[in-house]
Amino acid sequence: MATKKVELLLNRTIENLGLVGDVVRVKPGFARNYLLPHAFAEAPTPEKIEALKDQRAAAQAELAKLRAAREALMARMEGVSIKLIRSVNDQGVLYGAVTQRDISDQLVADGYAVDMRAVRLQNPIRRIGSYSCTIQLDRDLRTELSIEVLPDRTLEILTAAAEPAAEEPEAPVAEEAPAPAPESEAPAKGKKPGKAKG
Repeated sequence: MATKKVELLLNRTIENLGLVGDVVRVKPGFARNYLLPHAFAEAPTPEKIEALKDQRAAAQAELAKLRAAREALMARMEGVSIKLIRSVNDQGVLYGAVTQRDISDQLVADGYAVDMRAVRLQNPIRRIGSYSCTIQLDRDLRTELSIEVLPDRTLEILTAAAEPAAEEPEAPVAEEAPAPAPESEAPAKGKKPGKAKG
């Protein structure tokens, strides 16, 4: 069953839908529950389309500027890698996880104005190591980003495993048979070992 769509004229630019002055086809529920109550759209008429023509031209010019700024940012971000230092346990598992917000905050601190929604991370990062994620500023503007998650301290288990044993192992010592327990410590015959009554 095909869903019926309605045509509406956008009164403002809606991300992933259209610019101000565009006539768009949307599902009735989206129109009824979001666009119309917030006055983001209305029924299209030739007079209304003509009235929004200047706003549409201004929105297109602004969109072109934004696109140029995004392309320049993508060119600056080619080959960029970031390092994040996090608290970990002895096995290298993070306390918490590295999320899109963490990556976005680090990029902003490094001088790249990237919104959290532009960071595409498959799963939150939960271990130390090297990872990659995609930064998508527009439908066709993408770049790969290298992320290195480092521990906030030296890990004893990882450093001990990484260093080869420098010392020669000692010759094995023949084990001696354990000495029999004295009579006072040995359990009495017929009684089960366990808690002493008293």
